[in-house]
Formats: sequence, structure tokens, C-alpha cells
Amino acid sequence: MWCDPAFAAVADAFRETGGGARGGAALAVYAGGRPVVDIWQGTADRDGVRPWERDTVVNVFSASKGMLATLAHLYVQRGLLDLDAPVARYWPGFATPATIADLLAHRAGLPAVRRELPPGSLFDWDAMTAALAAESPWWTPGERHGYHAVTFGWLVGEILRRVGGRPVRDLVRDELGVPGLWIGLPASEAGRAAYLAPPQAGDDPPAALTKAMSEPGSITMMAFGNPAEQFTPGLANTARWRAAEIPASNGHATARALATLYGRLVSCRRRAAGGEGGILDPDVLGRAVAPRSEGHDEVLLARTRFALGYMLPCEIRPFAPNPRAFGHSGSGGALAFADPDAGVALAYTPSRLVVSAAGPDPRWEPMVAALYACL
Repeated sequence: MWCDPAFAAVADAFRETGGGARGGAALAVYAGGRPVVDIWQGTADRDGVRPWERDTVVNVFSASKGMLATLAHLYVQRGLLDLDAPVARYWPGFATPATIADLLAHRAGLPAVRRELPPGSLFDWDAMTAALAAESPWWTPGERHGYHAVTFGWLVGEILRRVGGRPVRDLVRDELGVPGLWIGLPASEAGRAAYLAPPQAGDDPPAALTKAMSEPGSITMMAFGNPAEQFTPGLANTARWRAAEIPASNGHATARALATLYGRLVSCRRRAAGGEGGILDPDVLGRAVAPRSEGHDEVLLARTRFALGYMLPCEIRPFAPNPRAFGHSGSGGALAFADPDAGVALAYTPSRLVVSAAGPDPRWEPMVAALYACL
């Protein structure tokens, strides 16, 4: 473990979140282009016996979307992808008149497939991409936004696959160049995965979201429950889930890897000054993280903010005090973000899942507050 003494308060705040029988977690922070916190605590197995270790990985759910977004903008930088181009330019037969930017900004109108998908579809890339390519949009693309909770992975992932010429799992591994990031955990790494402890009694989602989830055929219910396999209890702890290629929600990572990814994104400032470069050029990153979708979310039924693939601090996920911060949270409490103004990046990867109502995960607040107080 490592913690720069100047950031000891961040480590103290993390330790107070608990571990042991309640699971484990890891926290990593970059500041000024270098790692300043890399710590972990608690246990990684169901019985609370196996200690969390330096190489323990965890399913980070929607924090996976930040990996895809970064890869997409890397292809933009290389001239391989045009954000303003229609999706059909890269994906012949795609029926919706959406642009690449619409996909990334949750504006494509495809947060769900209307017809009930057959068993096995969740794990069938071709079945999901074919269904989405043929689906009629729930709203006119570009006019509104709604969180593409799971479909984002197949929509953006299929574009990446066609541009990169390989499965998304291979592109994330090889193109991003950050060890410890996976879309689909290889069998050789399965022993490193932490058991995900279910939410405790009293952890409830917002009432409006719960109501919409119970309405058959609603956009919210279909976004989260079609394919219906997503509701399988304990699914995320199964070998099939861990090994699958479901890019919006089954990414696995260490906190160190996620913090490294976002730390390299904010290091583009040094590239602009002639120093060591980050992953993206400043102009590419600037366009990537500019607000694109703000206001009422057709799926989450709350006010949300998104850039091109990255979540921005918003009413239901105020993960950083600076509205220019960007990153992504994950169901259950995972978080990874960067603040380009402060020059920091933080990643938190817990195994005990918490379903929080509108607002931040209660475990984030003391860590994020301590980080900004240390700057």
C-alpha cells in the first residue's frame, strides 16, 4: 500500500468506510500526474476470510462506460471515427438516424429493445447488436436524452469493434494500455475477482425509479430488464457473467487501473505544454468532456448530465464539487473520475453493493471531500 503523507486524510476517510465482514474495497488517487494514494482493505470472498490484496479486481458495472468512451475518443484522435457522422456510415443496416455523438451522449433513443428478448440474449453479442440495429427509437435521436444503461455497451461497442477490427475486450486491453482493466474477465484472472455482497436492507433506489421499473413495457423497465436475465439474483458473481462481453456493465478493474486511466486523461495538460503526454490531445479531450446532455432523463426520471460517453456531476450523482469533472459511477458504488482543473483522478472499487437514492454513495463523500481539502 502507498499513501503520500500530504493525502493522509484521504486514506483515513477511506478506512472509515469499513471492510471485514462487510466486504472490501480499494481506493486510488492521482494528483499532479503521479499516484498519491493506492490502498485497500477488507475481504474479497463471500465468507469474509480471503483478504483483499493488491491485485484484487471487482466488477465496476457502469464505470465500464468510461473505458469505452476513452477508446472512442482515441479513435477520433487517430482520424478513424467522426463524432458527427451517422452511425450507419460505420454500421451498415443501422436503422436509426443517430450520430456517433448521439450514441455517446445517450441521445440515440435506443435505451431498450421493445420486444421481449429470448433467454441467452444477454450473452449473445450478435443477437443484441442485431436487435438494436433494427429497433425504432423511443424518441427522435438528438432531441432528448435518456440513460442507455446497458445498450450503451453494445451500441458504442459495435462501432469500436467495426473500427478497431477486433472484439471490444481485446481493444480495451491492448489500445488503452492500462493493466488491470477488462471487459469480460479472462479465466486466468478469475481467482482475483471479489465476491459482490448484495445491498443491505434499507438500501432503496429513488421512488420514481422503483415505480417505473414495476410498469411492464415502460422505457425504464425495458432498459434495465430486457433481457430479463439481468434480474437474476447473484448474476454478477457467476463465472458466465464475469467472462462475458457486456461492455456497459461487466467491466472488471482494480482501483489503481481506473485511477491510472483517468490520471492519464488529465495529464493532457502537460502534453499541451510540451511535456509528457496523456492518452488524448487537449482539444480531443475538451470536446469529449463538454456537456452534451443536461436535464430530464427519459429513463432515470431525474436530472442528469452527460458528456460524450462520460457522466458529469449531476443531481443524482454529484460525485465531485467541480461541474467540469468527468468520469462514471457504477451500480453499487464504484466510482472513477477526473477533475481537469484540479489535476486529480480518483477511483473507488467496493465489493459491498449499496443502492443509494438520489445523491452520492455515502461512502464517496468523505473521501472526495478529503481529497479536495488536501489540494
